[in-house]
Amino acid sequence: MAPTDPLDDKAAEPGTSAFDIALNTLSWRDPLRWLAAGWRDLRRAPGIALFYGLCFVAMGWALLVVFRHAPAYTLALSAGFLLMGPFLCLGLYQVSQRLERGEQPDLGDSLLAFEARIGQLALFGAVLLVLEMIWGRAALVVFAVSFDGMPDFAGSVWKLLDPENLGFIVAYLGVGAVFAGLIYGISVIAIPMLLDRPTDAVTAGLTSLRLLLTQTGVMLFWGALITVLVVLAMLPGFAGLLVVGPWLGHASWHAYRSAVKA
Repeated sequence: MAPTDPLDDKAAEPGTSAFDIALNTLSWRDPLRWLAAGWRDLRRAPGIALFYGLCFVAMGWALLVVFRHAPAYTLALSAGFLLMGPFLCLGLYQVSQRLERGEQPDLGDSLLAFEARIGQLALFGAVLLVLEMIWGRAALVVFAVSFDGMPDFAGSVWKLLDPENLGFIVAYLGVGAVFAGLIYGISVIAIPMLLDRPTDAVTAGLTSLRLLLTQTGVMLFWGALITVLVVLAMLPGFAGLLVVGPWLGHASWHAYRSAVKA
């Protein structure tokens, strides 16, 4: 018989809900501290960070290829890519967890970080995937009502953002804001929480949403920092994601550890 994961045993214990988990009071300086702590982790495990950074860059290039054929889907996928980060950075969370414990991180170990909580992580990932699919469909609807047929942007997003398309831009951003807020709210600390604690996907998602609703200003500031850094990293052919991707992954671990009481 395969050994039982201790986290799964504890997860079965009753009495723990999203409202039982204590949250710390955050300050406006905390997001900057998370970035500083994330940078320290990146410097302590540069080889692992480089691997994940290359993965982020490769995904960015893949989006560019898709954009040439389906710009509507690519816009939704690009925006979703910013918010799927907590799930994609699972291995980086484990690296920060190991460093926090004084242990030596390992790339192979980080790639298999999902194994300990595969059931709950798969459930949470499925929820994010459904939201992404609905977002993509909503983006197509916005295209359909904004243009007469699928416009040809010749591979240039700047043509899409032409002032003549102001109605489309407003509608797209409005729809995107709804889905972005929902995905960010339920995932901002949920994935590292699932990795670290004996909890289920629903409790982790609700705890994350509760953090956003009770400390909205700080968490929106953190979301804005993430968005600005990723957008800037994407501008030079996604090359900046080589560093920014793993940096934010490590920083997000410290955001969770700072926000949720041990």
